[in-house]
Amino acid sequence: MACLVDTCGWIEWLTDGRLADQFQPYLEETEELVIPTSLQFELYKWAKRERGETPALEAVALTEQGTIIPLSTSLALQAADLALNHRLLFADAIIYATARQAGVPLVTSDDPFEGLPEVTYFTKNTGS
Repeated sequence: MACLVDTCGWIEWLTDGRLADQFQPYLEETEELVIPTSLQFELYKWAKRERGETPALEAVALTEQGTIIPLSTSLALQAADLALNHRLLFADAIIYATARQAGVPLVTSDDPFEGLPEVTYFTKNTGS
């Protein structure tokens, strides 16, 4: 299924986090994924900080199997409009705009996306 899995989903999946099973079906077919370069930035930064350079490069190599979408002027302008309309921060707006422009759902557990159109949202269970 073509989609854009947000950085939080990649992290959950790579670390076998609490939501890993929910993100698993979306990440099984990496060649079907839409990957904004901003997601590669976030994932590499997190993985290098938490795991080191080799695991970070391996994570980015997985993303390279999908369709990479670089930031363009049209994408930046759409992201700015979405940021204004939905009060999204820069990276979130870029990721959401990329999904919208590609015509695929965004799969995430990040709270700013909850309730937005074309978003599959997984609630983070904070209780035990």
